[in-house]
Amino acid sequence: MAGILEPFGVHIDASNSFVQAAVYGFLLVGVASFAAPVISTIRVLLSLFVLPGKSLSTFGPRGTWALITGASDGIGKEFALSLAAKGYNLILVSRTQSKLDSLSADITSKYGPKIAVKTLAMDFAQNKDADYNNMKKLIDGLDVSILVNNVGLSHSIPVPFVETPKQEMNDIIMINCMATLRVTQLVTPGMVSRKRGLVLTMASFGGFFPTPLLATYSGSKAFLQQWSTALASELEPHGVYVQCVQSHLVTTAMSKIRKTSALVPNPKQFVNATLSKIGRSGGAQGVAFTSTPYWSHGLMHWFLSRFLGERSDTVVKVNRGMHESIRKRALRKAERDAKKQ
Repeated sequence: MAGILEPFGVHIDASNSFVQAAVYGFLLVGVASFAAPVISTIRVLLSLFVLPGKSLSTFGPRGTWALITGASDGIGKEFALSLAAKGYNLILVSRTQSKLDSLSADITSKYGPKIAVKTLAMDFAQNKDADYNNMKKLIDGLDVSILVNNVGLSHSIPVPFVETPKQEMNDIIMINCMATLRVTQLVTPGMVSRKRGLVLTMASFGGFFPTPLLATYSGSKAFLQQWSTALASELEPHGVYVQCVQSHLVTTAMSKIRKTSALVPNPKQFVNATLSKIGRSGGAQGVAFTSTPYWSHGLMHWFLSRFLGERSDTVVKVNRGMHESIRKRALRKAERDAKKQ
């Protein structure tokens, strides 16, 4: 021991076992501090770019059913198309029957009788017992092996909480939180009885990283993260796998972004990443039963969480500044549009 530290001008009495143990402890801490970021970097790269996720057949064979909420547009529509291509029958739930009919016709035209499609039009913001009773009747007796909790709502534009319209607050909570709870409570008992199933819940960086001017939306998505992780632990012993899916922006009607980029995939790219990485954490290292599967989102999530902290002052301030700027631009556009009328 003395030989190791003497070049640094430190003399250690090797006969003192306490000092010897303490020095070894400090050395181990130093090695661990150096190794931890290296190991973390290797893990995130393997998870995002190399290692495959669990096969969907683990949760239910082809010919069983997938229920998708918010199914008629964007990410939900792409989940429907992707799961149909993989041989799953579909239960499509969304607000507008005409859009559901159009999507159903497209799938039936492509796959014929091989893929069965059922639809249910309901407005989740209304939180009507009659709608959920209709859903219960629709899935009664069906082997629903996959549930995609995709339906969601954000603010029309970034807005200070004190100025948020009451109806907008109510709709966000009903759609993002209550709808997800009620649908999951209808579907998962069947999964438990069959001892298999997959529940995917779409979350958002807006919930993982506190987002000023989207406070109600941010809180609702943070709720989904906590709830999903707790539910996953409850259902894991019953063979049902629950995964919270984190994402940054995707080109959807909600994001109001039309052009893809390295940081903004289209729905097909995002859904392909999600379905190929079931069971992998991606960029959500250390967060149980959670994945950030799209490569650029995953790297961003990993970097911000590891080096800044998801609730650091810097992250919150940057988020606030970005959404203040978005709000100003949206208000100026509204003024210009009003003058044209």
